[in-house]
Amino acid sequence: MPKRALIEHRPWLLVSIIASVAYYLLDQTDSPLGEIWIMLVKGAGVAALAIYALARGPGSSAKHIALVLALCAIADMVLELYFQFGAGIFALAHLVAIALYIRFPRHHSTGSQKALAGALAIGTPFIAWLLTNDIFAAAYGLTLGAMAAAAWMSRFPRYRVGIGAVLFVISDILIFARMGIEPPPALANLLIWPLYYVGQFMIATGVVQTLRHELSEED
Repeated sequence: MPKRALIEHRPWLLVSIIASVAYYLLDQTDSPLGEIWIMLVKGAGVAALAIYALARGPGSSAKHIALVLALCAIADMVLELYFQFGAGIFALAHLVAIALYIRFPRHHSTGSQKALAGALAIGTPFIAWLLTNDIFAAAYGLTLGAMAAAAWMSRFPRYRVGIGAVLFVISDILIFARMGIEPPPALANLLIWPLYYVGQFMIATGVVQTLRHELSEED
């Protein structure tokens, strides 16, 4: 996408990218900004994706994915203050996302595709439990894995929305590893945010563009 087109037609995507990169840089350095400002920058990355979905997406389904993204943006910020409360908001976002994905089922799937969906649904909470030995983490992993499985089995493009959901899972698995392994994996802090944000970006753009394409076919 040319830079000029991005600025003129999808400005909220540009805002999202700038906020996400800014947060990553701030988080990796000793920033003079206060914690509250850094928290707001963090939330702005996915919040701008929610606004993009409202601005570009048609119909109630666009509002649905915008709600999912808005809940994730709130959770991003709350995590900085109350980790378990933020995780609870993320779990709610996953449940809302599942409700969207099951409204758009894929009509034909191979056995391997179904197997991967099952692995995501079952494996994610199992890995969360193995890494943390924490029932709360396992319960959260159940909603996360179910969300990724539902995204994978939906008719939203797997190479956008499906892989985006898988990146979300990998990002959170690194968080579980950081919680349960001493010393924490060296790459975890470097990879958690990029994997999470790229996953959210792929989900938002994949869902919105699919909705716009389906609406144009109906007109």
